[in-house]
Amino acid sequence: MEYAFLGGPDSGATLRLDYRAFAYAGKFVVGAPGKAVLRTPDGSPAVPEWEPDEPLPPTVEASAFDDDVVAAVSFSPDRTDPDCCRLRYVTVHVARRGEGLGPRLIDRTVARLAADGYDRVKIAVNNPFAYAALHKCGFAYTGDRTGIAELELERPAAEPAAGAETGEEGEPVGDRYRAGLRAFRDGDRDLDPVEREFIAARLGDGEADGTGEE
Repeated sequence: MEYAFLGGPDSGATLRLDYRAFAYAGKFVVGAPGKAVLRTPDGSPAVPEWEPDEPLPPTVEASAFDDDVVAAVSFSPDRTDPDCCRLRYVTVHVARRGEGLGPRLIDRTVARLAADGYDRVKIAVNNPFAYAALHKCGFAYTGDRTGIAELELERPAAEPAAGAETGEEGEPVGDRYRAGLRAFRDGDRDLDPVEREFIAARLGDGEADGTGEE
């Protein structure tokens, strides 16, 4: 896969992603946010063996999709701080999730945003899996929420954030990381069993049910 920066904010860059394969596919049709992707270098299908679970409606042609894309991110300046850029949507082809493609795409995009003069990059996440992946990309929990179930993470564009440390095996560690896990655990959204197990394993048995020492 190759990295491609399709255009910055207001460049008019758009993507037509197959909604059966990509979460947030409809968000990438909008031209105002900037966009970057991981895609095949020769324009061939990124996941040629993938079979969708449902057919397309008669009015939609499969050839209209950008099928060489395996992961995509959109971004735009923070509405109140022009020196800060927000990653708006990150999506990975359903058949290629779990391969580290999202963090790879984010790392390259943050480096490009730093080169373009942004001081900081922020992103809001709504699940503990994305939260852990973003910590590995140098983001750290700010303590703020941007929605009912979203935690805000931030990093300097040119270097990892303080509090975004990882352990010997590359897993996130530290007080700021654990604070975000607790925020998910104790938040208003009902977590599914897999999310609860993920959080409990990383907080330790004493904190699995919220009874551990702070």
